[in-house]
Amino acid sequence: MSSGILRALRHRNYRLFFFGQGLSLVGTWMQQVAMSWLVYRLTGSALLLGVVAFSGQLPTFILAPVAGVLVDKRSRHRILLVTQSLALLQAATLAVLVASGQATTERLVLISLFLGVVSAFDVPARQSFVVEMIDRRDDLPNALALHSTIFNGARLIGPTVAGIVIALWGEWVCFLLNAASYVPILIALGAMRFGYSSHHTAPHGGVAELLASVPRELREGLGYAYRLVPIRWTLALLALTSVLGMSHTTILPVIAREVLGGGPRTLGFLVGASGLGALAAALVMASRRTVADLAQKIAAACFLYSASLAAFAFSRSTALSLGLMFVTGFGVMVQMVATNTLLQTVVEDRMRGRVMSLYTMALIGMSPFGSLLTGTLAARAGAPGAILFGAAGSALAAAAFASRLGRLQAALPSKELSDF
Repeated sequence: MSSGILRALRHRNYRLFFFGQGLSLVGTWMQQVAMSWLVYRLTGSALLLGVVAFSGQLPTFILAPVAGVLVDKRSRHRILLVTQSLALLQAATLAVLVASGQATTERLVLISLFLGVVSAFDVPARQSFVVEMIDRRDDLPNALALHSTIFNGARLIGPTVAGIVIALWGEWVCFLLNAASYVPILIALGAMRFGYSSHHTAPHGGVAELLASVPRELREGLGYAYRLVPIRWTLALLALTSVLGMSHTTILPVIAREVLGGGPRTLGFLVGASGLGALAAALVMASRRTVADLAQKIAAACFLYSASLAAFAFSRSTALSLGLMFVTGFGVMVQMVATNTLLQTVVEDRMRGRVMSLYTMALIGMSPFGSLLTGTLAARAGAPGAILFGAAGSALAAAAFASRLGRLQAALPSKELSDF
């Protein structure tokens, strides 16, 4: 295990996190598929699919920078205990509303907004917390890639199970199972042990002092990210592709029903195929120890999933569409893992929370604009046309990024991580 693909699991806290989070994420993906199918079943509107997705992701765009300051000033471990507990509460509430027939579009939007606020603090805390759970810096790329592996293993299992559960018992069971899935990660977080760490024990002032420092801390974090070329350009590409290319997931229910003539199982298989491709990519990235060629991999991955999305827009075959979703998931995950690893490697620890909040903002916070754009285009030009538009835009963004690879590469460290 010391040199293999699972080497980060030798760290006890990370091992607890890995298995607890893995179970929780299965429930998260089940809820995501069930929510999209529920909205489409209730409304039959591609536009409203975009609106609900927009409401769930907008808080991240607004709050992620502030969350980054909090993550740098408070215990990331305690923040995660709070955010995971609140996520359990929203899933249980959603299950009750749907089971009792009281779920309306307005209530779904409000619940999505609440979960979006929770996620705005949870994601940067979780991304930054990975570094605290491992003792050896050379295990960092492996830990980050394994984190992506469990995310996408769950992405493979969750949607497939969700499609079957929805067909047999309805969406509310998916929401109930998601609520139950938060219990293992809460137990894992509670069982973690930490040695002396100033981040966990040192006071950082009161709430009033923290709030007063937010504008200054935000300016410092934004200035830091802008000055470092690798951070600035990789985040810019991630933000653009999040809006243009990755938002295709918003209208997959429309593709499943109207283009491929299927139902919730077809939707689950499409999301699962994408998850399988992403899982394969995460496993490939898990063995890496250097950041020397990550910039090229980011550009190549973006071109890859842009091409597969364009082909997906023209596909009318379920089998071909599943294959193309596999390729799309592979490319998206390579870009995400490579970007995350690059950022975590070059950033100073005192700025880690703020930089990872910008990563969260680029990846998730920009998504609501992509969801709204994609939903609007799908309502007017059809779902395939909306996906083709996003694929073309992502390819152009990748071309702009690739044209700057020389300068970006020169700014990256070329040493092995164990030499830092």
